[in-house]
Amino acid sequence: MTTPTTVATTPFPDQKPGTSGLRKKVPVFRQPNYVENFVQAIFDTLPDKAGATLVLGGDGRFLNREVVQKTLRLATGNGFGRVLVGQGGLLSTPAASCVIRKAKALGGIVLSASHNPGGPDGDFGIKFNAANGGPAPESVTDAIFARAKAITEYRLVEAPDLDLDTLGDTRLGAMTVTVIDPVADYAALMRTLIDFDAVARLFASGFRMRFDAMSAVTGPYATAILEGMLGAPAGTVVNAVPKEDFGGHHPDPNPVHCHDLFDLMQGPDAPDFGAASDGDGDRNMIVAPGLFVTPSDSLALLAAHAHRAPGYAGGLAGVARSMPTSRAADRVAAALGIKAYETPTGWKFFGNLLDAGLITLCGEESAGTGSNHVREKDGLWAVLLWLNILAATGERADALVRAHWRTYGRDYYARHDYEEVDSDAANGLMDALREKLAGLPGTRIGDLTVSTADEFAYRDPVDGSLTERQGIRIGFAEDARAVFRLSGTGTAGATLRVYLERYENAPDRLDLAVAEVLAPVAAAARAIAEIEPRTGRPEPSVVT
Repeated sequence: MTTPTTVATTPFPDQKPGTSGLRKKVPVFRQPNYVENFVQAIFDTLPDKAGATLVLGGDGRFLNREVVQKTLRLATGNGFGRVLVGQGGLLSTPAASCVIRKAKALGGIVLSASHNPGGPDGDFGIKFNAANGGPAPESVTDAIFARAKAITEYRLVEAPDLDLDTLGDTRLGAMTVTVIDPVADYAALMRTLIDFDAVARLFASGFRMRFDAMSAVTGPYATAILEGMLGAPAGTVVNAVPKEDFGGHHPDPNPVHCHDLFDLMQGPDAPDFGAASDGDGDRNMIVAPGLFVTPSDSLALLAAHAHRAPGYAGGLAGVARSMPTSRAADRVAAALGIKAYETPTGWKFFGNLLDAGLITLCGEESAGTGSNHVREKDGLWAVLLWLNILAATGERADALVRAHWRTYGRDYYARHDYEEVDSDAANGLMDALREKLAGLPGTRIGDLTVSTADEFAYRDPVDGSLTERQGIRIGFAEDARAVFRLSGTGTAGATLRVYLERYENAPDRLDLAVAEVLAPVAAAARAIAEIEPRTGRPEPSVVT
């Protein structure tokens, strides 16, 4: 048995986890002791780890294998009994949640920076998921940060790197390392939720689909399930092999970064359905022939039709959306007679609602959709549920969306991202906006009148916790709104996100150009927040 070694270290002051763990540029993580300090800080906050099971894996980006090996040595040094690690160090974020729950593990370490770029100069991230399979709540991440600021040593077993590519058990010190098929448990769970036979018949009928895995971790999952289990033709999944730098691309499934798929779906030979997923497999993009489906509309449509899939045949307990997500899902919930919850951005806020049985489906405008099957957003699951609905209804995807608008009205929606804004300028903009909130109602800007102005705070209905300063909301009397937030998922400067929404339900107002409908709202948002004077940015970096 190899004896654990204690190594002296000094703290790094910047190891504060954000909404999705600790994310930094790769060179930051490559500093001596940086990974070891943060992983040890996680382990120091976990009671009952002696002999416990830990799940470990990531999205395969640059540094993934190296950090997997370091984490294994630290895990045995800290007394874990078993680590389940995905083959090749791979586990999509939703699959990690699935495995944690199935194995009744103490938790999991998920290595990813999600949709952010990879490679030696790209981004990396380390996140702890709790025993329910979901991201650690703020009480835990606060404790991790407090420990990281005070850490003086870490404990590990010195040993050569393990073989991560061969399935089965290996001993590392007193701990068992089990290399698992990263797809198997996840695929088995999908089979209990989705009518695989109906979707297989859909593909057998000649239904054509393009799934872009963006050279990221969902490739093996989509290939195994769509092509292997459901019979989609070979080549349905493109960019299916995970690459350390995602092929040099930005693995964010939106019309800008996934433009090949988007352009194909707008063309004369568009397949029947288009979809994509991101770096770690938790986000999705849905594109119908000639029609981009916003994540907000996708959540609403899935809520309206979820009963068509076996996993949701009994109906929904409730739905939840992040505050910046459009109100489209709320309208479906009202029609179904179920509760709709509005939460802060960050998937962990859905966890209490899911664990308490208050909701069944949830989603965020940033391309994340999920249900009570795991405690993470799940890109491929959303695609499979869409396919189940298409198989059950016999409708084309674009027709299904337009029928939804005729029934519920349409929330025209867009997000304007101003990326890598000077942090001081971005914070100054938000501070100035806060100061003027009280005086905004009644203000006329162009053809719009401000009716409400506040900063969103959330009181958790399960544990009573209060989360404040979660975004500034400006409501207009014309059933429109603008939301302002600074993102916590980037690694350089600050990203100012401006969310724009306007509701229309007149039959002749359901198929207009999004930019045209939202132009007055965008102009009002720019004026109210003084975006160009304060940031120097006349236009957003990305519009989705």
